[in-house]
Amino acid sequence: MKSILIIGASRGIGLELVRQYAEAGRRVIATVRDDAGRERVQALGAEALTVDVANPASVSGLAWQLDGEKIETAWYVAGVIRRPDALTPPTQQDFDAVMHINVLGAMQAIPQVAPRVAEAQGVFAFLSSSMSQIGSVPGSDSWLYRTSKAALNMAVAAAQHSYPHATLITIDPGWVQTDMGGVGAALTVQDSVRGLRATVAGATAADRGRLLHHDGRRAAHW
Repeated sequence: MKSILIIGASRGIGLELVRQYAEAGRRVIATVRDDAGRERVQALGAEALTVDVANPASVSGLAWQLDGEKIETAWYVAGVIRRPDALTPPTQQDFDAVMHINVLGAMQAIPQVAPRVAEAQGVFAFLSSSMSQIGSVPGSDSWLYRTSKAALNMAVAAAQHSYPHATLITIDPGWVQTDMGGVGAALTVQDSVRGLRATVAGATAADRGRLLHHDGRRAAHW
């Protein structure tokens, strides 16, 4: 049986992906960081794996935890933000946190997960952001986050050449009412995830390495 894998499902968009796929009758495997996250995803009927994407040793164990699995759709949802603009140099602590989780964790997950996705000729989607697009930068707010998501786009665009039987994409969830997006955001988590699922379900080989938006638009420029 082909499965759905969600990396970073403890809360927010990741947890809602678990909920919607489980409600649709899909077999879901979800990674969490702690016991509280495990309880939340198990309550939705998903299988929980403990993985800390900020810890390379933890991510390296994904391959054996997924042994024998064919992953039809995989999601890398884990991400953090730091909001200072370019008037403030990032601290090493902030830089390490953002780049480890948003970029390094994804790059380490790809060799662990993409072969499983390729076996199913499926899709591996990585949550990026419209804030990653270099051709349309309106300001320097959250410049470390912007930089990390631009780097993620490049990592995925490069990696897709090594996995010709999988469709690797980045995808923008929109401005969402999560802890990161805030209560004033334009989209509910439920609406964003419905759009994300539909867009990924409709992804084709022509989308490989591209940035897509939750509403199905393809980014005109990065």
